[in-house]
Amino acid sequence: MIRAQGLTKTYDGKNAVNGIDFTVEPGRVTGFLGPNGAGKSTTMRMILGLDAPTKGSVTVNDHRYVSSPAPLREVGALLEAHAVHPGRSARNHLRWLAASNGIPTTRVGEVLELVGLDSVAAQRAGRFSLGMGQRLGIAAALIGDPPVVMLDEPVNGLDPEGVRWVRSLARQLADDGKTVFVSSHLMSEMALMADHLIVIGRGTILADSPLQDFMAEHASAYVRVKAPQSTDVEALLVGRGLDVTRVDDELRVQGLDAPAIGELIGGHGLFLHELTLVRSSLEDAFMELTADSVEYHARTEVAA
Repeated sequence: MIRAQGLTKTYDGKNAVNGIDFTVEPGRVTGFLGPNGAGKSTTMRMILGLDAPTKGSVTVNDHRYVSSPAPLREVGALLEAHAVHPGRSARNHLRWLAASNGIPTTRVGEVLELVGLDSVAAQRAGRFSLGMGQRLGIAAALIGDPPVVMLDEPVNGLDPEGVRWVRSLARQLADDGKTVFVSSHLMSEMALMADHLIVIGRGTILADSPLQDFMAEHASAYVRVKAPQSTDVEALLVGRGLDVTRVDDELRVQGLDAPAIGELIGGHGLFLHELTLVRSSLEDAFMELTADSVEYHARTEVAA
């Protein structure tokens, strides 16, 4: 379990993290989301004791992580996958990590096989691709079989098979009762991976809820209607007090579910070509929630 209470970090008079409170529970995958500069990395560094809080506290399993005599047995963290000596082999990198925390050397072979690097274990890390380096970073996070696993952008550089593997791994770790805390900018993956979301913006908590509750509160939905007699259909739906928006050749209807809309239109002798429930994605909901918390806005126009 990870628990933050009044956690604050100030740099040059500016709060990067501003008095946040949250708990990351075991047995579920908790997604940690936020725009660039929101305070995610600073928060994760404070959890690991790499940065000291200006105010407040953060504990792992009810004590400060830096006080752990064998930290790799307490928390497995992937913050920077390529923080590895380029001349050291994957196996030797994991061996010294194991030795530093009293972990049996047999565990090295187990995690190499788990992440799919057993065939290149003798190869120098400096020759690894981005995806291979990411797998080695995950192996290092798991070397101590810790009860808490923190992964920052774990699918960065991975191919589709690797992305699916990380998703399954996070799910299995949570099912085994571990605390799994994952930060990512890939909303499509987070929608498939996370059970619970913590969303941060400008150093404050914007949302802390189960994924389903977050989507129910922040995502929108409408029924797409396409009909050959669209003008008549629109007049009918508006006349029944429904919210109807015309976009090109379709009507976007809110206020009634798809079956009821179909029955209403059919009951008036009008034809339908399409009747589809459309829900906004996690990315849409996230963008809507964090719109005022984005620090850097890119221009979308292209100069002629």
